[in-house]
Amino acid sequence: MNLPLIILDRDGTINQDRMDYIKSPEEWEALPGALEALAQLYKNGWTLTIATNQSGLARNLFDMDVLNAIHHKLITQLAEYGGKIDAIFFCPHLPEDRCHCRKPQNGMLQEICARFRADPHQTHLVGDSLTDLQAGESLGCRLHLVHTGLKVPQTPLVFSNLQEHHHLTDFANYLLNHPCESY
Repeated sequence: MNLPLIILDRDGTINQDRMDYIKSPEEWEALPGALEALAQLYKNGWTLTIATNQSGLARNLFDMDVLNAIHHKLITQLAEYGGKIDAIFFCPHLPEDRCHCRKPQNGMLQEICARFRADPHQTHLVGDSLTDLQAGESLGCRLHLVHTGLKVPQTPLVFSNLQEHHHLTDFANYLLNHPCESY
């Protein structure tokens, strides 16, 4: 049996976030325990994907070679723990471009679910911001907020299916220890 899909935000969820953007592999730094948590989920059969807004491309803060190098670092470090990201989707547009792929729109999430033939209602969306949650909610995903990023909402949130976690380790423990609630 295939376990449901997990869609993760990148900056502030998997790695340290920066107000001035992650512009190089040297600036990319995994959050404590994040890679180990993702490896545990992968080893237990979960499909792991990333959906990330990367307007730094449109702002000319970095190019595709640099973005690929950042993702290569993430993938390489995760592999050291025995984990794997099955796909990385990104939006290169500015907020004012009003594209369908930039979160809080759900275009990236739709593409990921289509590629993996996943039911959005069984898909877990993990992020650190309101825009992540809005994108997941509009598609009907199971929502998980981690309190590790710069954009964590400070006011109480009202989503019908929201679980809150301190960090990715708590999220992974939740899924691994509550298998009946994960489907």
